[in-house]
Amino acid sequence: MDKTISEITQIWDRVLAKVKDSVDFNIYSSFFAPTYVHKLENNKLYVVTTSNLAKQLLSTNYLDFVLSILLDETQTQYEIEYILESEVNAKAKKVEENKQPFFSGVRVNPNCTFDNFIVGASNKEAQQAALIVASNSGKMYNPLFIYADSGLGKTHLLHAIGNYYKKNNPNRKVLYIPADVFVDEFVRAVRGESDDSNIKGYINSADLLLIDDVQFLANKQQTQEVFFSCYNTLYNNNKQIVITSDRYPSELKGLPDRLVSRFSSGLTVNITKPNIETCVSILKSKISASGLDTSNFDDDALQYLASQYSSNVRELEGALNSLLYYSVNVKKSQHVTFNDALESLGGANRPSSKSDTITEATIINEVADYYRLTPSQLTGKIRISQISWARHVAMYLIREILDTPFIKIGTIFSGAHHTTVMSAVEKIDQKYRHDATVKQAIDEIKKHLGH
Repeated sequence: MDKTISEITQIWDRVLAKVKDSVDFNIYSSFFAPTYVHKLENNKLYVVTTSNLAKQLLSTNYLDFVLSILLDETQTQYEIEYILESEVNAKAKKVEENKQPFFSGVRVNPNCTFDNFIVGASNKEAQQAALIVASNSGKMYNPLFIYADSGLGKTHLLHAIGNYYKKNNPNRKVLYIPADVFVDEFVRAVRGESDDSNIKGYINSADLLLIDDVQFLANKQQTQEVFFSCYNTLYNNNKQIVITSDRYPSELKGLPDRLVSRFSSGLTVNITKPNIETCVSILKSKISASGLDTSNFDDDALQYLASQYSSNVRELEGALNSLLYYSVNVKKSQHVTFNDALESLGGANRPSSKSDTITEATIINEVADYYRLTPSQLTGKIRISQISWARHVAMYLIREILDTPFIKIGTIFSGAHHTTVMSAVEKIDQKYRHDATVKQAIDEIKKHLGH
């Protein structure tokens, strides 16, 4: 049976370990250590090296020596061909330029930076680790593994790392990939819609790899093989990897031990539920970002929101959106009081479970969470296809569950005309009736809402 690329990578690691014990340290560090496996075809192992000098030396002076170790490790007569890293990267770049890009529609969000990430006791360690990694890519804490419950800011930190690195290294490649998108892209390759070897080349050309919600790779064995290969290639080439998850590495189910152990080999940090003071700071930051004056908001109003929605930052943002909508469009007041906050949330505390009263805000929060967006992106005017689709789903659910008037729905979504809302609701309704994938997604959101 043919060996997978991940098995070959492990074999090459063992070969390098024996080489290290047998050659001069400087020779090993300069010529052998930077090498990594690119692919295996027809019993020929293609090994990447960094310079013409290294390629020439390894292909002549040390070829028989390495082949003998490889034979001893595998009991198989392989050939070895050394190739330049620049050749691999050039091929990946050509694929990227001439074919439909991989992972289309997902990019580092320029709005998520360290500057607008509110730091508190719950996330200080994670923020500091993220900043260190962004400043010293590949040199410290590789990989960096950030875990937290949904809505606490781990994805914001992931984007902040990418933005900081891009700003200071404009010629380097940053690749942000949600794990479920990674799975979808691999499925496209299996269907023949793209080339999985080119996917690996595309990923391996990255200088910084950001993987979001890695738990979605669980029980996807073939996809895990591709990811494992890419992970080893980048790691062996001192490229920085940052991973987020909803749980600690050892608690991840459906992932192979060899992958989990690599996640644990760097630095693992946690983000916990923010305290009230941090939540108030987040609210004030969002208010200022909206172009409003925080002095027009009573402290007890912000304290109330913070106390009711402290377990999830996305829900906190949704509550603030409800308050802003109520104050501007219903109360028509420039000064926001505690009573305004109480009334905007229905005069009751935050629902303690999904089965309690559903509001426009809770639907917006749930849809935003499902599509990995912020509530403000959902209610804003950005027309990127992914955001527009999620916005239409939210409009549909608000109309379908709450029977909210089209005009009011439009007001919630940045003043959209009621005919626009009607069209969006009708479109999603048709998709729900005839598209099984859309129906499954909407039913899952309804289930989370307790509807």
